[in-house]
Amino acid sequence: MEYLDFELPIKELAEQLDKCTIIGHESDVDVSETCKNIEKKLEDTKKEIYKNLTAWQRVQLSRHPNRPYTLDYIKALCGDTFQELFGDRGVKDDKAMIGGMGKIGDQTFMFIGQQKGTNTKTRQYRNFGMANPEGYRKALRLMKMAEKFGIPVVTLVDTPGAYPGLEAEERGQGEAIARNILEMFRLKTQIITIIIGEGASGGALGIGVGDRVYMLENTWYSVISPESCSSILWRSWEFKERAADALKLTSIDMKKNKLIDGIIPEPLGGAHYDKEATFETVKKYIVSTFEELNKKSIEKLIDERMDKYSHMGEYKD
Repeated sequence: MEYLDFELPIKELAEQLDKCTIIGHESDVDVSETCKNIEKKLEDTKKEIYKNLTAWQRVQLSRHPNRPYTLDYIKALCGDTFQELFGDRGVKDDKAMIGGMGKIGDQTFMFIGQQKGTNTKTRQYRNFGMANPEGYRKALRLMKMAEKFGIPVVTLVDTPGAYPGLEAEERGQGEAIARNILEMFRLKTQIITIIIGEGASGGALGIGVGDRVYMLENTWYSVISPESCSSILWRSWEFKERAADALKLTSIDMKKNKLIDGIIPEPLGGAHYDKEATFETVKKYIVSTFEELNKKSIEKLIDERMDKYSHMGEYKD
């Protein structure tokens, strides 16, 4: 297990507990009481740290290297039923954007999401979860296929942003994202969007328009990352904590400002502490939300979708 800087007190206690357990196994000394005390202290420390997280600490948790990624969720939700689909039928297949059909129970869903890597080689292969225009065009192609066959769409957002390279701009990065936003507004099927990690800027919005938008507890969703915001406002990354607070990017802030529809709780410490529990919670949210949306006509869904987004940003004193 890798620990972040603010988790170091937990790391120290976890190491003490491991040593205490080893001593108990290797010697005749009864250390059960000591182990219990350390275990209790460990739980208390976890609760104290994770119940009082700052915005920047939640950003750090959303980027934790052990955190589950899009394919982890899809495999856990669909098992062997997931069939990945490739290509935008124009340029190439973008490995940063994955998509395909899979079943939860007897219901088929079209899953679309950004995929990050787990080591240096796979991170480069997945372009660090930063999709090119062909990735967004692939996503749109799959959404249109889902619409044609009446399949609900589930998008899983986890990206530091759309790829900002010269070649991406040459192939129309801005147009591809804008086209997706437009088409998702009027897509004639149910759309469920879940922020599972980072939700940065237009890269997230390109697959982020939904009838219901949820955020996992320790994720963020914003027009810009705290580091980039800090470098613009203060010409330095040193003020990233201050920028994170000012951006109001946490799930709690987003719900308060009515920019998302709900927060999906995570196990204490984050999704990576108990992946199976996280997958099960996400599954319940997808199934219950689909059952709710499936009771409405497509026309009503589209009207409500447009109405919801048109009211975002309204301010009343």
